[in-house]
Amino acid sequence: MTVRACLLSAALVSLVSAFPAQGGERTVVRAGHLLDVESGKVGDDQAVSIEDGRIVAIAAWSGAPAGAKVLDWSAYTVVPGLMDMHTHIADEGPYADPATPLKSNPGRDALIGAKNARDTLRAGFTTVRDVGVYRGLADVVLRDAINAGLVPGPRMFVAGAYITISGGGGEITGLPAGTAVPPEFRLGVSNNEAEIRQHVDYLLDHGADFIKLIATGAVLAAGTEPGQSEYTEAQIRAAVDEAAKHGTFVAAHAHGAEGIKRAVRAGVRSIEHGSLMDDESIALMKQYGTWLDADIYNGDYIDTVGRADGWSEEILRKNLETTEAQRQGFRKAVKAGVNISFGTDSGVYPHGDNARQFAYMVKYGMTPLQAIQSATISSARLLDKEKDLGSIAVGKFADMVAVECDPLKDVECLRKVRGVVKAGQPVSLD
Repeated sequence: MTVRACLLSAALVSLVSAFPAQGGERTVVRAGHLLDVESGKVGDDQAVSIEDGRIVAIAAWSGAPAGAKVLDWSAYTVVPGLMDMHTHIADEGPYADPATPLKSNPGRDALIGAKNARDTLRAGFTTVRDVGVYRGLADVVLRDAINAGLVPGPRMFVAGAYITISGGGGEITGLPAGTAVPPEFRLGVSNNEAEIRQHVDYLLDHGADFIKLIATGAVLAAGTEPGQSEYTEAQIRAAVDEAAKHGTFVAAHAHGAEGIKRAVRAGVRSIEHGSLMDDESIALMKQYGTWLDADIYNGDYIDTVGRADGWSEEILRKNLETTEAQRQGFRKAVKAGVNISFGTDSGVYPHGDNARQFAYMVKYGMTPLQAIQSATISSARLLDKEKDLGSIAVGKFADMVAVECDPLKDVECLRKVRGVVKAGQPVSLD
């Protein structure tokens, strides 16, 4: 382990929160109402039996089984653990100063990541895809600490760093002239196919679960434009091919229509943002089965908080140019039947408020059930983990969330979590 990784791990250990071993004990969750996200049906007064972190039985409640622990959620509606496919838990944010990541250190970043992870889990999000960090591999260390039970947090699938061109949408840009950027912040900077392959291999060999490639400029990266492509189709395909050798996929940050089309044709698994998608790119996503992961809440946060906190005029301009276009493209994608997951870009706004996006997804074309499916079974399918995650079913991990009202009637109630279970273990909300 590197010195940097040791520092990160040591800082994380200081926030120990033990998840006790299951030890074969049976826990039964009594659900007042239980949502089957695949059928859309709700079962009343159900008993979900759990052993070793997985669901072993679902039946009508008939009393507490002998020797079992009972979690009484009879007053609540119970939905699967929620999933966010576009987070930045292991990074600090939001901030107006682009040099903020360089002014931190590994230990501080570890503590920030641990807090973000806890806030995300307590909000009902038991699984996330963390799509890139500036300090390379910090997300790998945080994921491993959560898996080891050192800190509470969601199940994480991580990218390790950004595959991006020099000065592109995945770099720390907008810095004063002469600012030195340490190598650990540039682990994925790649300007040709050979470098792309080299860095894809490096990240996956060092613990990343998938690859995040920056196909276009970014709203939040100074000096780049969201509509401008930054990689050719052949270069994106090189990343896809190299990732496939490791049995995994590429998620492509792509705002501009041309960048989206290049990424889809090259075989990426998902398009992140998709802000300036046109009819042709929507049709291509549908044709190829590519997932759309669109953060359609974020624009309001950036415009309101960014203006109040003094974010640059360039960022505010780009946000205005992409927000409404993204939402209208999202509406078209829903109507076209494109695969849509739930991705919020948490980290741009404070972690733990991920569920705010549900109402936006309903406003822009989804039914409440479709919005909930996007953050459960659909996101599990994006990860190719639907056998383990995404619904409350026998054999799957026991990830569940309790809310007081019916989210099929009022999707906003998913922001008012009353209980969380991850892999069979209740999560403290205090």
